[in-house]
Amino acid sequence: MINRQRMVNTFLDLVHIDSPSGSEQEVARYCADYLSKLGFTTESDAAGTLFAKRPGNGQPLMVNAHMDSVQPCIGIKPIAAGDIIRSDGTTILGADDRAGVAAILEVMHILVEQKMVHPPLEVVFTVREELGLQGSKEMDYSRVAAGMGIVLDHEGPAGGIVIAAPYQNRLQATVHGRAAHAGTSPEKGISAIRVAAEAIVAMPLGRIDDETTSNIGLIRGGSARNVVPEWVEMDGEARSRSEGKLEAQTAAMVQALQDAAARHGAQADVKITRNYNGFRVGQESAVLRRLMAAAHAVGLLPRLEESGGGSDVNIFRTHGIDALAISVGYEGVHTTGEYQSIGELVKAAEMLLAAITL
Repeated sequence: MINRQRMVNTFLDLVHIDSPSGSEQEVARYCADYLSKLGFTTESDAAGTLFAKRPGNGQPLMVNAHMDSVQPCIGIKPIAAGDIIRSDGTTILGADDRAGVAAILEVMHILVEQKMVHPPLEVVFTVREELGLQGSKEMDYSRVAAGMGIVLDHEGPAGGIVIAAPYQNRLQATVHGRAAHAGTSPEKGISAIRVAAEAIVAMPLGRIDDETTSNIGLIRGGSARNVVPEWVEMDGEARSRSEGKLEAQTAAMVQALQDAAARHGAQADVKITRNYNGFRVGQESAVLRRLMAAAHAVGLLPRLEESGGGSDVNIFRTHGIDALAISVGYEGVHTTGEYQSIGELVKAAEMLLAAITL
């Protein structure tokens, strides 16, 4: 029932539109025009999230994907070869998450075209998801009546359902040393770069265990080659599907900074921010039961997966929406090797259609 070529054309239209985080307006306009022609009412909130609604029977259902992409995503040139669509290798493809957007638009088209019975639908296309789920954090939830949501934003073959995702803490630190001339009086200085380097070496980083990861992603400091660096700024994160493990990992990173600063007579100012809370669901989740039934209905074996990344689901669930993400068939996200399987995208759309019409 899914119109494969129409959905592929929609996907290609979308990836040709530049949509880095914070500049999703043209994608939003494309989607609003598409859905308006199908009879949906559309509006946007102050954050830029697009809402499109269509009446139906029963309890409202929210369907979501995000409109932004990570860099490099300007001037994407998609290349189709058989079942696979890639970029030309100079940018990402943007399947994360415009494949999700394309699948939702196609399913809405089918529902209207075939005059299928469906619940009241609330299509929500968010912004700035790739910048720490900012769009869903700032979203106007008074515009959403649904207590259940399906999010198309997960890599891998169709049939994947994310039942657990991590908590995340952000670590921002400034190391204060003391400046001195590096050639005439280096002993009078305290190198903030050395302190930061020793702290990073002492930190447990990377894969900590099967639930926990950590990373220092950004570091900058110093003023000149011949000056002992007076300051360094660091930006990192810790994630875990266990809140207790997250707090222990965060504490270990902070302690490494404080110990290194103390050894050299420096000072480390550290700020910890909870970016989002994690979740884990079981069969008590109505949307999980619905998605499993939908997968079986279209011949897919549902895979219950635990993710290492956050998504808008993390935020929706804190607002009382029983939402879960399903896989859309893309691989290699956030790299220039990202690609989309057309066949898996079709299967994901079929699963979504089944979930809506069950």
